[in-house]
Amino acid sequence: MKIFVLGGAGYIGSHTALELVRSGEEVIVADNLSTGHIEAVPQEAKFYEGDLRDGKFLDDVFQSEKPGCIIHFAAYSQVGESMTNPLKYYDNNLCGTKNLLDAMVRNGIKNIVFSSTAAVYGEPVHTPISEGEPTLPKNPYGETKKAMEQMFRWAAEVYGIKYVSLRYFNACGADSSAKIGEAHNPESHLIPLILQTALGQRKSISVFGTDYDTPDGTCIRDYIHVIDLAQAHILAVYYLKNGGSSNVFNLGNRVGYSVSRVIETAKKVTDRHIIVVKTDRRAGDPARLVASSEKARKILGWKTEHASLEEIIGSAWNWHKTHPNGYAQSEI
Repeated sequence: MKIFVLGGAGYIGSHTALELVRSGEEVIVADNLSTGHIEAVPQEAKFYEGDLRDGKFLDDVFQSEKPGCIIHFAAYSQVGESMTNPLKYYDNNLCGTKNLLDAMVRNGIKNIVFSSTAAVYGEPVHTPISEGEPTLPKNPYGETKKAMEQMFRWAAEVYGIKYVSLRYFNACGADSSAKIGEAHNPESHLIPLILQTALGQRKSISVFGTDYDTPDGTCIRDYIHVIDLAQAHILAVYYLKNGGSSNVFNLGNRVGYSVSRVIETAKKVTDRHIIVVKTDRRAGDPARLVASSEKARKILGWKTEHASLEEIIGSAWNWHKTHPNGYAQSEI
């Protein structure tokens, strides 16, 4: 079965494409390269440059390749940017996904795995967060992902498309080869920002709030290795191939690490001095965000193989120190 990875030049998409190749699957990657990197696409995968908002492009690829399943990563994902330019997110994430579903219906493609987000929950009442928690997004990014999930639900109801929506928490780490990794511009994720500080590319790392109701006063988040995420997408593909019904799953480590713990671990892993600046809380930052992944473990047979914070940060450090400028330039 050919698997079509849409957005497969991005961070999580490229790691998933690589894991699919390693599993012996035939992989087709498409990306408009607006935020992705052609260097991240596995050489064994067939690559098409194009946009999910271009119906003719999708029709051409679908008719030429006849994929058995789609994995959809092609979405803008910066929460801050979505607050200042929400229509950009509605255009790409929502309108683009509608266009993709149209093309799937036209070409008789029935299976899709969707990269969703914990941002659909907003500020949850209960921790760990289960799939039954109310979805009350606090930003346009989360709103578009929630709306995309609803589009898949109704497409399943009316057109017989089967989907799996994977809501995951803080993706991090890099492939053990250190040939691909996380490269965003601008960067907004905690671990890359810490490692940029360790490399001297930033003067300091900011800690937003030290008075939360947590053991050390800093926010706790659920960090999950990108390879574990990739494996969950692959299991979801096989689940649909084997007749599984449409479903939604949370993906996380079931444990949380505080901001201070992440920084201290990074200091040990990198053996570098990292300047920390403590500042006020950011509005809307919950004290704890930790996932319950029991449903994914039970139904998909998924488990985390790289849960150690030291391993997560170590793999990310191997990428960043050999690629200090991301894909633009490396020192390998």
